[in-house]
Amino acid sequence: MPTSLYFEDFEVGQTFESTGRTVTETDLTMFSMLSGDWNPIHSDAEFSRQTRYGQRVVHGALGIAMATGMMHQLGIFEKTAVAMMSLSDWKFVAPILIGQTLHLRLGVLAKEAGTSRRVGRINRSLQLLDQTGAVIQDGKSDVLVLKRDA
Repeated sequence: MPTSLYFEDFEVGQTFESTGRTVTETDLTMFSMLSGDWNPIHSDAEFSRQTRYGQRVVHGALGIAMATGMMHQLGIFEKTAVAMMSLSDWKFVAPILIGQTLHLRLGVLAKEAGTSRRVGRINRSLQLLDQTGAVIQDGKSDVLVLKRDA
């Protein structure tokens, strides 16, 4: 079982990788229902067949949601994350397609102890990768993490 890490446990340059998760048609449909986004590229197989992808494309925002879920799955922030402060520079590099298996690579870019005795800030790179290792989405995120002696 993964262990929660405290601010002091993180080092710039560290990387963590989640296990994979295959994207299903149910994922696409449920996200359409949740978001209300029924754009034909997501919901109309005949329309989508005529696009450059030749099939329906999964919502980019679902990729962000999956990436944050995969961060939780790592377990390293389980009991120590206080708040995600930002999601920035997010890029939708390639489409998410039904049947792709995605996983998250998280890298520690920077850490700042700040003036708080309770928390420090960790700046992370997030890469959502497919089964071939190709980057599908990527960006950065700051999180406040408990300090060990808080």
